[in-house]
Amino acid sequence: MADPFAPGVDIDLGTLGGNYVAVLSPTSVLAQLTAEDGTAELHIVSKDGAGTSSRKIAGLPSDATDFTGSSVQGGVVLVGYETGPANARTGGRALIDLADARASESYASADSGYDFSHLMFSGTHVAWLDYKSGTGMYVTSVDRVTGDEKRTVLGARDGEWYTELVGGWLVYGRPSSPVRAVSLGDGEEVELVESGSGSAMAEDGSAFVTGTRAVDGEGLFRIRAGDDGRPTVTKVADVGTPAGVEIQQAHVPAVADLDRTGGQVNLGWTLSRADARLDLTLTHVGTGKELRTRVNAPATGTRFSYVWDGTIAGVDAPNGAYTVTAVAASLDGTGEPALQRTGMTVERTANPHDYTDNGSTDLLARDASGVLWRDDLQDRPLDGQVKPVQRSRVGGGWQTYKQIEAVGDLAGSSDGDLVALDSSGVLWHYLGKGDGTFAARARVGGGWNVYDKLTGGSDLDGDGRTDLLAADTTGVLWFYKGTGSTAAPFAARVRVGGGWGVYNQITAVGDNAGTAAGDLVARDKDGVLWLYQGKGGGQFSSRVRVGGGWGVYTHLVGAGDVDSDGIPDLIAYGAGGTYLYHSTGSSTAVFIRRTTSVYGGEGSKFNNIA
Repeated sequence: MADPFAPGVDIDLGTLGGNYVAVLSPTSVLAQLTAEDGTAELHIVSKDGAGTSSRKIAGLPSDATDFTGSSVQGGVVLVGYETGPANARTGGRALIDLADARASESYASADSGYDFSHLMFSGTHVAWLDYKSGTGMYVTSVDRVTGDEKRTVLGARDGEWYTELVGGWLVYGRPSSPVRAVSLGDGEEVELVESGSGSAMAEDGSAFVTGTRAVDGEGLFRIRAGDDGRPTVTKVADVGTPAGVEIQQAHVPAVADLDRTGGQVNLGWTLSRADARLDLTLTHVGTGKELRTRVNAPATGTRFSYVWDGTIAGVDAPNGAYTVTAVAASLDGTGEPALQRTGMTVERTANPHDYTDNGSTDLLARDASGVLWRDDLQDRPLDGQVKPVQRSRVGGGWQTYKQIEAVGDLAGSSDGDLVALDSSGVLWHYLGKGDGTFAARARVGGGWNVYDKLTGGSDLDGDGRTDLLAADTTGVLWFYKGTGSTAAPFAARVRVGGGWGVYNQITAVGDNAGTAAGDLVARDKDGVLWLYQGKGGGQFSSRVRVGGGWGVYTHLVGAGDVDSDGIPDLIAYGAGGTYLYHSTGSSTAVFIRRTTSVYGGEGSKFNNIA
């Protein structure tokens, strides 16, 4: 409803490391920013002339994240968020006073607010759209005075439900069906418009719906609370009925297994006419990450096709549920655009070295100041050339550890974890959250200073869990079986054997050569690398010589399946460069060295690579 001729305002959230949440005014938005410690913060970001200012919203839970927002009414906005530990996330809602930049009221909820969970509020209630299998779509509403919670069931999730809150009445409908309102007090229900197609909220607390009434035809209708609180309907504009475009069929897979399709997803829509365009939005439900693109008309026929390469903004897209939204419009501008939403789930084989749940290997590197950095590598390297696509700061203070080691999915959360050994001999576990960050550390135990080498991230006994190997200062190698428990991630140690003091580095690399369990490579003082094939139970076959010259590297990292060929690989880091050692699957010619731009020119910058 703003002035359509007003100049546009660009607010660059990228420079702030932020994600858009909601529009607040023509010059300000609500955005989720990342703090120095990696936690999420909600900010009001405003454009004033050539500058950009930011105000943090106070009064929210310290671990709140994944924010969504409603429309603004009277200087107030309702936000949704997630909170709690990574393995037991719950939702929350809060009303934000924009003048004070503070949460004034808060409410519990089942989820954060992504996908179908439309947020609404009025002077008397807060509400949001929800879904539960067996129940269908429903609206959860809470009386702001009494705190009483109510559930209003709408129906099956096979239609595009729209809902608004007008005073103490819930207004709802779906395309080609009546627009109704139900009292959240006594349950009285009334029909407002015979047939509706959509709705929107106004700043003053009234709602707009498009639809048709027998008395005054098709148009735009305003619904507001009358003097007695009951909803009233007024037609405010006429709407023409030119012939438009229809989406006749969607060709979207329910499940996209990117490891089976080579990282590509074929999408398509059959329209009613060829002289049209189609705007596509892929939205990851868990994070809100979006890909937006335009699909132009085909050379022949009316099937509009798009091949998605599995990335968003050049980075491999996360696994999980997506909403695929297609909006088709005629090129001559006639008729209403056609909208269709489809669900799709993206899957990949688990990668023990993946911290962002997107299938690609992530490398962690600590610099001299103690800052830990994460480099997300490209999942399917072009022409075999592995390269980093995004670097993110994990956090500072990691200089307290003698060794940081990636250990894969240690505690059953499906995301990669870390262990870190401090100078006093205490081992700590960092549970991966799947978003590139880690939960607060948990103490595994003391006495680990008897070991001078640790390696993990490989399933050494074939039970589906990653394990840990530790070599003590007398040269004895010990096997720590992974339990899958966050409280006690390792079983009691089991002796593998002696004589390991001849090696200055050991690295668990996964199943390189097709045996029953994960393998191990060990480098001796002369720079010769040896392969120990896993036999299961933390035991290994006799060593096989891989080759010499490995002394030029300071770190050897079992990095998971870097090049997506189904076999885990090795990353070697040193002052002379970083290389990918592609695993061949053979025990006689184990690796093929390939160049990479990972840590290009930074061969002496980092003192721990994991």
